[in-house]
Amino acid sequence: MSNEDMEKENATLLTEFILTGLIHQPEWQTPLFLVFLVIYLITMVGNLGLIALICNDSHLHTPMYLLLGSLAFVDAWISSTVTPKMLVIILTKSKMISLSECMIQFYSFAFSATTECFLLTTMAYDRYVAICKPLLYPAVMTNRLCIRLLVLSFAGGALHACIHIGVLFRLAFCNSNVIHHFYCDIMPLFKISCIDPFINVLMVFIFSGSIQVFTILTILVSYALVLFTVVKKKSLQGIRKAFSTCGAHLLSVSLYFGSLLFMYVRPGSAQADGQNMMDSLFYTVIIPLLNPIIYSLRNKKVLDSLEKMLKRNV
Repeated sequence: MSNEDMEKENATLLTEFILTGLIHQPEWQTPLFLVFLVIYLITMVGNLGLIALICNDSHLHTPMYLLLGSLAFVDAWISSTVTPKMLVIILTKSKMISLSECMIQFYSFAFSATTECFLLTTMAYDRYVAICKPLLYPAVMTNRLCIRLLVLSFAGGALHACIHIGVLFRLAFCNSNVIHHFYCDIMPLFKISCIDPFINVLMVFIFSGSIQVFTILTILVSYALVLFTVVKKKSLQGIRKAFSTCGAHLLSVSLYFGSLLFMYVRPGSAQADGQNMMDSLFYTVIIPLLNPIIYSLRNKKVLDSLEKMLKRNV
């Protein structure tokens, strides 16, 4: 029997954990609860409203808006994975979470976060075809291809989450049941494991690192080709149109991948719990709030569709 197996056998295994949450000062409890409740409600209204708008307007049944609707769905999913539990912790001070609930929450987070990476990459490819090959766009970026790319994005997210959940079950938790975070993320779980998480860390480095490198490089290449095409045309109107089309997506990509890189690329020893929570808060709570605003305010078709829907309902 290996030392690792003996440690598992002799340890008193923990099946419940304590999420420390964001705050420790009671005076901040009510204000923070109200702030995050409002953020969550706006996030859900914005993302689900955008989905409803795209579904109800036949003019928006194109690859670009199918991708945008899927991104809104994933943003609503990731927000609902994290925020409701965080609100319960803030309001009731009930910080307990079972091992099974913790695993489900992490799986849901990993699935939605990975799927968003793939969706943002697919959206970059869509913009590349639209600007660099405008005459071929209807033939290349068909709804059929778009749906296949969406299926691959969601399947990739599910598979990646399954890999990490699978290797998480090799760990045992016996030294401490305190997770210094506001949800069950993988790095805080490694810190309280009484089994060496080296294999798990290696899997994060290999799979999460590969996905981030692949998606970021694909996005950078797509937009480098877009920039080259726009500059070559030397048309001021074309440049404005390209930046108008790609600006919202570039902003969303920068915010999302920037926070992910800060969170997972830095060495573990350099990461403070407080800084980790701020980074996580940004891509699990703030970005899902901002995305529907970023895409809607910069998209004339979405604004026109919203105006028509409001006029019909008045």
